[in-house]
Amino acid sequence: MKVYSFEKLACWQHARQLAVWAYKATTGFPAVEKFGLVSPMRRAGISIASNIAEGPSCKTAKDQAHFSTLSHSSTIELLNDLIIANDLTFLNDEDYMTGREKIEKHTLLIAGLRKSQQKFTLRAFLNL
Repeated sequence: MKVYSFEKLACWQHARQLAVWAYKATTGFPAVEKFGLVSPMRRAGISIASNIAEGPSCKTAKDQAHFSTLSHSSTIELLNDLIIANDLTFLNDEDYMTGREKIEKHTLLIAGLRKSQQKFTLRAFLNL
């Protein structure tokens, strides 16, 4: 079976775990929150991983960097929703802290990916 380049990225591997966590963390939310917080949190989790996966398929480093920026934005969106879910006591403190730790790790991983993409973009710009 072919392994695609994005599957080798630690950033994507962690994003995949974060998406699964978001799905599991929202299973106990009240039914009335199906479209309030559950759906946005799950969509953000999927978007984080999907944008990292889509980036390597782009031809230019600039376009690849755009998708890692989108992934970072979705990570911050998930953090916002996580904070609100905790404020509303839909998550216990342990699940809240687990989510924050996963998000913090992901922001570090995505920052590293973005930094490497910026270096590649600069080298391509300078024709090095």
